[in-house]
Amino acid sequence: MSKPFTEMRMILDARPARPVLREGFAIAEFRPEHAEAVHALLAGAYAKGGGRVASFSSWWEQLRADEEYAPELVLLIRMQDGTLVGVAQCWTSGFIKDFAVTEEWRGRGFGTALLQHAFDVFWARGVRWVGLKVADDNPSGAQRLYGQVGMRPWRAG
Repeated sequence: MSKPFTEMRMILDARPARPVLREGFAIAEFRPEHAEAVHALLAGAYAKGGGRVASFSSWWEQLRADEEYAPELVLLIRMQDGTLVGVAQCWTSGFIKDFAVTEEWRGRGFGTALLQHAFDVFWARGVRWVGLKVADDNPSGAQRLYGQVGMRPWRAG
């Protein structure tokens, strides 16, 4: 049985705010050699609830085979030393499939910056809304974060 979730959307009716990052952190380009670190971050973030991720080999194979996968839509925040802090795995349709910030860096603006970056990327691609699903029992405060950046619950139909 699947967990109840809420679909949330951000309507992009104007260019979104640009992300602001602390010194020593940057938005980074995803490359295939980052896949294991991305998977590990997602697995660690989801271990306490709010989502799940398959084993690395299954996850990586399924990700690359999905028709909505585009490497440039795997959005990363890294420290200067290369340590991965956050990831937003987005689909070409404007959907954020997976979103996580490492537990030690939560509450410091990285989630906000990563979402703002995703909104800006989609705006530049001509997408005018961004959506995601969040488990209703997500223990990380994700729903609060999404609301703070302007996302609202969405009911289709």
